Amino acid sequence: MDTFENIYQPSNSKDGLFVRAYRGDGMVLLAFDVSGKPTNNFAGFSVKCFPPQGEPYLLKNRLSFEQKITSKTKPENRIWTPSDKAPFQKYRWLDVPSDLHPGKYRYEVGAVYFKNNNDLQSGETVDVEIDMSHIKHDNFDIGFTRGYISSQAYKDKFNNEPIVPKNKTVDFDTDPYRDKYEWLGFNARKMIFEFLEECKGDDMTVDAFVYDFDEPDIIRSLAALGPRLRIIMDNAKLHTDPKKSLELKAKKILIESAGEKNLVTGHFLRFSHDKVFVLKKNGHPVKVLTGSANFSIRGLYVQANNVIVINDEYVASLYEIAFEQAFTDMKAFKSSSISSKWYEVRRPDLPPFMVSFAPHKNANISLKTAAEEIKKANDSVMYAIMEVSGSGSVLDQIRNLAKRKNIFTYGISQSTNGIKFYKTGKMNGIFTGFAFLSEKVPQPFRAEWGGGPGMVIHHKFIVIDFNSTGPVVFTGSSNLAKGGEENNGDNLLAIYDRRIATAYGVEAMRLVDHYNFRSVMKKATSSKPLTLTRGIWWEKYYDPSNINCNERIMLRKG
Repeated sequence: MDTFENIYQPSNSKDGLFVRAYRGDGMVLLAFDVSGKPTNNFAGFSVKCFPPQGEPYLLKNRLSFEQKITSKTKPENRIWTPSDKAPFQKYRWLDVPSDLHPGKYRYEVGAVYFKNNNDLQSGETVDVEIDMSHIKHDNFDIGFTRGYISSQAYKDKFNNEPIVPKNKTVDFDTDPYRDKYEWLGFNARKMIFEFLEECKGDDMTVDAFVYDFDEPDIIRSLAALGPRLRIIMDNAKLHTDPKKSLELKAKKILIESAGEKNLVTGHFLRFSHDKVFVLKKNGHPVKVLTGSANFSIRGLYVQANNVIVINDEYVASLYEIAFEQAFTDMKAFKSSSISSKWYEVRRPDLPPFMVSFAPHKNANISLKTAAEEIKKANDSVMYAIMEVSGSGSVLDQIRNLAKRKNIFTYGISQSTNGIKFYKTGKMNGIFTGFAFLSEKVPQPFRAEWGGGPGMVIHHKFIVIDFNSTGPVVFTGSSNLAKGGEENNGDNLLAIYDRRIATAYGVEAMRLVDHYNFRSVMKKATSSKPLTLTRGIWWEKYYDPSNINCNERIMLRKG
């Protein structure tokens, strides 16, 4: 009988070596451990992947024993070394296959040791198998963008080719960019276009909230619905500049196709910030798409984002009530019943969750629940939030996490000035200037296409006790700040499900690892280079006062 543990968090042990795999969206987090403290000649872990298609291969390490990486190291001099020759000197590793094949991946993890002459020799090994097919929970589906346009992976796969023409419009031909869009947008993009495909039937109508809105194929799909579309577009200043805002051109296209009466513009007190499609069949709501991803080039192909699709009439009807209220009387939304509380959902084939709709009269209607859950965390709080500079009880709790010694915290946030990491065991965050995304050659990476100005970490999620039996994920379009919950049109979900919490927890670790490695590399000097060590590297993983020890214990227990 398949259990949660052997589907989403399978583990195995042999000869004192332990491995657990955590299933993300097209990625896997591997957690390692050994019984007792390692011997002094323990060099690290090797990992070999056996994909469902193609030949087995060793995962490679960015570091090695011979090469010393500094901020001055040129890209052509950087070598990725197979992990049997450059073992991972960490107790976890994240694998994100560049070319993902649906099906089961088997990982063979090995302990590697130094011999007397400092050569390496393989020791015990243990296997773990995990299905990397797209995660789906019956009628509740989640997906993530890759958010990797500024990465070595995009450079290697697409040679940093641009993702838009020089003169960007809302109706340019996307065929030359399709392979890039499919790779960058990953399952989030796939879910959006599958949803839009379902909308084509003559008995289908769509109600849509859009914020940033310039993805040509999404605009074309909505325009093709003609008068079967009703849409609310944000009209805050950033979307109504006649010289810069492509949303004005999108608006013109949709008025011509759907009719002026079917399009409403507004911004509540600040922004109409939802990113929502409601599908109706013969006038009855049946399905909804929501999440953090804007229906834009940046939202899907530059930023880190998530999308949720819920196939349920009751849930769709809640979103339809919120749409109808905003469409007919946006000014009265804060006083309407739909904004007055959380709506609990316990339905067959759905994970238990709640949803709230902003703006609220008081932000505590939504935020108090999230803040209390963070405060009650037993093991971990992990997150990716666009900004944490705002006010309100949730962001206060997030900013206080670094002071809490009893839980594991890992997160990333971004402001217009940079990306901040709240790393394990640090009282203060590590700050990396945002300029690294626009430099032509941010050493030691090759030239990268940064995607223009704006946010890259666009997620809005918090995962509490992600690998316990009672986790919760808060996510949606809400920035989780008091101002937004009282002034923006938004939706926020609280999802009580281990499968979903595992996926969001892995996503948080992916983002922190990706950007933090850049930060560390830029600070590496010839006197303090990045390199593997032939000494005892693992002591911090067994020191109860070191957060790395807490991480090892937490990831092992599952």
